[in-house]
Amino acid sequence: MSDTVNDYCLIDVSRPPEADGPPYAACVVCREPTEYPESYKGITMCPVCEWREAERTSCAG
Repeated sequence: MSDTVNDYCLIDVSRPPEADGPPYAACVVCREPTEYPESYKGITMCPVCEWREAERTSCAG
């Protein structure tokens, strides 16, 4: 079987680069500062919201 996870995974698991210091991007859920640079384009979440999103979308089986 030659299928790998990347062959059928539809979710991009890449993460934005961590910021060296302020200014930090705001979390799109709670508006708290994240660990990502403000210049990063895309969806950024703080560690708490990332954890909650992972719990919400994980398999419960």
